[in-house]
Amino acid sequence: MTPKKILVLCTGNSCRSQIAEGYLRYFAKDKAIIYSAGIETHGVHPGAVATMQEDGIDISKHTSNNIEEYKDIDFDFVITVCDNAKENCPIFPSKAKKFHYNFPDPAKATGTAQEILQQFRSVRQLIKDYCQKFVADNL
Repeated sequence: MTPKKILVLCTGNSCRSQIAEGYLRYFAKDKAIIYSAGIETHGVHPGAVATMQEDGIDISKHTSNNIEEYKDIDFDFVITVCDNAKENCPIFPSKAKKFHYNFPDPAKATGTAQEILQQFRSVRQLIKDYCQKFVADNL
């Protein structure tokens, strides 16, 4: 079976899409090739790397990519993980099934270091649950 191509799209490709890419790779195994991108690139957020590491998934080698880099790939699924990306996503001339879930942005978290970490963990759990269900339902 040919692996499905999945694109996770966010605003800056630094937190939510990176976390989703990590979990989709973990849950899909060889059933899918996972890409993530942003309509801008902000670099991979250290908080995303740290909270994923807590759950045993290493995303430290991920790169922050711009959607333009993938315009020639015929995706099977495009998942937008924030309203901004959904509203500003370039139109893909492909058969891709589109999915959308507006996750809170942990990069905008405020408070003490512990409070910020807790917000990252909370968003990580939401994304983990979403990705596990997505793989079960679609792959």
